[in-house]
Amino acid sequence: MEEIFAVKGNIIFTKEFGKYEIMEDGYIVVHGKSIKGVYKELTEEYRNIRVEDYGDSLIIPGFVDLHLHAPQFANLGLGLDKELMPWLEAYTFPEESKYSDVHYARKVYFSLIRELWRFGTTRSCVFATIHKNTTKLLMDLFADSGLGAYVGKVNMNRNSPDYLTETTEASLNDTEEILEEYCGKYELVKPIVTPRFVPSCSFELLKGLGELAEKYNVPVQSHLCENYGEISFVKSLHPEYKNYAEIYNGAGLFGDVPTIMAHCILVDEDEIELMVKKDLYVAHSPNSNFNLSSGIAPIRRLVSRGVSVGLASDISGGHSLSMMNVITSSAQAANIKWIESNRVDQPLSTADLFYLATKGGGKFFGKVGSFEEDYEFDALVIDDRNIPAFRTFTVEERLQKFIYTGDDRNIKERYVSGKKISEPKVY
Repeated sequence: MEEIFAVKGNIIFTKEFGKYEIMEDGYIVVHGKSIKGVYKELTEEYRNIRVEDYGDSLIIPGFVDLHLHAPQFANLGLGLDKELMPWLEAYTFPEESKYSDVHYARKVYFSLIRELWRFGTTRSCVFATIHKNTTKLLMDLFADSGLGAYVGKVNMNRNSPDYLTETTEASLNDTEEILEEYCGKYELVKPIVTPRFVPSCSFELLKGLGELAEKYNVPVQSHLCENYGEISFVKSLHPEYKNYAEIYNGAGLFGDVPTIMAHCILVDEDEIELMVKKDLYVAHSPNSNFNLSSGIAPIRRLVSRGVSVGLASDISGGHSLSMMNVITSSAQAANIKWIESNRVDQPLSTADLFYLATKGGGKFFGKVGSFEEDYEFDALVIDDRNIPAFRTFTVEERLQKFIYTGDDRNIKERYVSGKKISEPKVY
């Protein structure tokens, strides 16, 4: 029988974009993996349940990283003085070639998962490499850790180094093998169809991946309109399409199943209209966009048009797995975008960005990222007593100070789907 328990503390979350819900010294009641409600006092039916009392700590939803590259963890902080395409060729592709080696992959992937745990990322959407066996290994390691993830075997059959170029048949066969084996294997770790991007995938391969996504009813993740050089290359490859998004759409990879497109910095109006129509998710990765000289995504405009947006580290284009760091970079990017747009695209508040880092990305996983009834209980307990304070702060101010000046040492407990998750252990 599933246990009913409660956690007690200063509760803060966002049901709606930009609007905090706060219950000071309150209780979240959890039944199994799901939230029953948030209460100021426990009602009679819950009077005798177990209570985890965290005193004056903050209790917030777990962070969601909507886009990262697991093999690139080994390259964190390297090559960030290059633009996207040269960076891929000089750093990323050589590193990803190493993941045919299970022992090397295990070492890097375990370290990545431990760091995600450390920074309070309870769910993530992850690119692996083209290698079938180590993609499976990554999914198994995530499942052992207790963290939630979508993990995708990357697909590449053109315009790539020989050591990372697959045949169309092998790429599709390996992808389908993973889908058959892992769609129902774990509760919190699932496969996701993952074409790297249009330059590295022929239309035949893209179309085949779209058919697999539909056949197995699994989501899709890829990249869209990240960089001027990339977009120019895509136009030369597919002059028959009016824009980048239409290529994915023509292949059944643009919202026919739940779909994440990373970056979307340079999307045009036609692409935005299609994104709205197909209910696309955008993974906003400001650190990567800055580091690789790609630009600033129009997040305020996308949100105002009804596009679903979540935040992402995008390591190793991004230089940090910390979603607190991503929130602060997102705020700075939005401030500059406001100036760049002649003060049309309004800046994003901390409440706006906290929503994107929790419920905004969490929606991709279902009822995740909030403390509403029937949502899965993903939570972080934040002890901010070591953050200097010379007056009394509101709960909102304490959350902002933690995001901007705190770090992983302030995260004292992590819950995923109702279970307390301890630090992953080395095999």
